[in-house]
Amino acid sequence: MPAIRVLTALDQARTQYYHFKAIVIAGMGLFTDSYDLFCIAPVMKLIGRVYYTSGSEDGSQPGVTPPAVISATVGVALLGAVVGNVVFGALGDRVGRRRVYGTCLLLMVCSSFGSGFSVCRTRGCALTSLCVFRFLLGVGIGGDYPLSATIMSEFSNKRTRGAFIAAVFSMQGFGILASSAVTMAVAAAFDRYTGHPAPHDTPECADLAWRIILMIGAVPAALTFYWRMAMPETARLWDVSRPGGSPVKLQSDEEERMAARR
Repeated sequence: MPAIRVLTALDQARTQYYHFKAIVIAGMGLFTDSYDLFCIAPVMKLIGRVYYTSGSEDGSQPGVTPPAVISATVGVALLGAVVGNVVFGALGDRVGRRRVYGTCLLLMVCSSFGSGFSVCRTRGCALTSLCVFRFLLGVGIGGDYPLSATIMSEFSNKRTRGAFIAAVFSMQGFGILASSAVTMAVAAAFDRYTGHPAPHDTPECADLAWRIILMIGAVPAALTFYWRMAMPETARLWDVSRPGGSPVKLQSDEEERMAARR
C-alpha cells in the first residue's frame, strides 16, 4: 500500500485503543524523567544529614549539604539531558524511534540503580559516583523527552494530536508528586524502624534511605520496557538513506487495518 495512504489514514483516523496505549507508554517515560530529576532535592537533604554531620569547610551548618555540592549534583543531570537531547534525537531519525527509545530506557534504569549504589560510603567517593551516574541518567532523560513527544505525535491523528501530546507531558506533574510521596514514605518507614530518634539524631541506616529513593526511580521505567519494545515503528519515519528519501513501510497492524478500511 502506498505510504502516503498510510499517513493520510493515520491523520484522519478516529481515536482508538492504541492511541491511549501510546499515551500510557510515552507518558510513563515523562513520569520517570520528572521523578528522577526532582527527587534529588530531598535526597540532598538526607545526604547532608549523613555525610556533613560536622559541617563543611565553607562554614555550612552541621547536617546541611553545601550549596556548591547541591548545584553540582543537580546541574550534572541537566548537562546530561542536553547531551541526550542532541545525541538521541539525531539517532532516533537515523536508526528508528523504537530502537533508540529502548536504549534510553535501559540507560535510565541502570543509571538509577547506579545512583543508589554509588559504589562506596565515604563522602568524596559517594558524591563523585553519584554525579557520574546522575550525568548518565540525565543523558537517558534527555533522549526520552524528544522521543516520547515525537512518537506520540506520529501515532496521533490530526484532530487530537495536541491533546494527546499534552496528556503525555502532564505525566511530569505526577512524577514530581510521586518523588515527594516516595521520599516521605521512605523517611517515615525509617523513622518508625529506628524508634523515632531525636530530630537532630541521624541513625546509621539513613545512608540507605536516600539510596532507596533514587533506585525506586528505575521501577516505572523497567515496568514499561516490554511495552516500549513491543511498539511498532512509526509509519512517518522516513529512511533518508534511500535514494529520493522513499518512506519505509513500518506501520503497525492497527495502522494497516485502518488504512485498508479507507
